[in-house]
Amino acid sequence: MTIFDQIIEAQELLGKSREHAQSLKEKELFLLAIDALWFVWRNGQSHEFESYRKDVESKAPDRVIATFNTRDEAYSWLGIEPKPSDLAYVLIADEYHVIMTSRDGKRSSLVPHPALELHIEEMMRDGLPPAAAIFNTREEADTWFDSQAEPPVQTVIQIGGERYLAVYYRNINHRAIYPFSIARRLEKKEGPGE
Repeated sequence: MTIFDQIIEAQELLGKSREHAQSLKEKELFLLAIDALWFVWRNGQSHEFESYRKDVESKAPDRVIATFNTRDEAYSWLGIEPKPSDLAYVLIADEYHVIMTSRDGKRSSLVPHPALELHIEEMMRDGLPPAAAIFNTREEADTWFDSQAEPPVQTVIQIGGERYLAVYYRNINHRAIYPFSIARRLEKKEGPGE
């Protein structure tokens, strides 16, 4: 079944549910969901939505829309974007930032966000996941990762004695390797006893 068929089927189901909704607020919420699917369809984003859903189903780290080496590069890009994607994630030096845009769209900023730390923390909830590949050095890991034509969206690897998460952001063709130890940043921010 194509993404177009799935969107139509979902809209039909939402429409039927809307007919049986008890309150005006429920009816409005069903209509909002139907309109959101029309928005995706009519703005030519059906295939992007399908790709997004694959990432969600694979339990990959949150999707990003761009990557930059420096904050200056990111802000230059943000300055030329006609309509910055409010609340979308970008990577700056492989660290997550969220785009915050004023209601009028005239001001935007990039705010650090612990999306990846939260993702790794969730992965470790039941203990350290096993490594799919083991390397002695970061260079070996980079060579392995770069040699894959289209790697999985995420792979747990081990470099030396530490676990890392190799992430492939398909939508922007970007690869990054993150140490699991970054989840400790959350512990430091939360402080003891919180």
